Amino acid sequence: MIRNSFPLSMAESLEYLSSEKDSEKNVKEFIKKFVKLNPKEAKELRKTLMDLNLVKMNETNICKLIDVLPERPEEVNKIFVDVSLDENETKQILDAIKEFK
Repeated sequence: MIRNSFPLSMAESLEYLSSEKDSEKNVKEFIKKFVKLNPKEAKELRKTLMDLNLVKMNETNICKLIDVLPERPEEVNKIFVDVSLDENETKQILDAIKEFK
């Protein structure tokens, strides 16, 4: 039974996969090819991004930011397709991400 649902980054999803089950082990190895942070770092980055208190940023945007770790304003703006960020908001996001690279 599903009790609650919320978006997770790929790095955060690794915590929920078992290394003992063959099917989950394969998925876990596949995800590891793409993630750049470990689950602990991903959670810290999520908290840092949430602490920015940007109204335009939602949980899904945060997950994509953690997955992609954009380095330039253009990359950030591609994640925020439904809203437009001003320069200050984009700079805040990039500064927060820079700490985790």
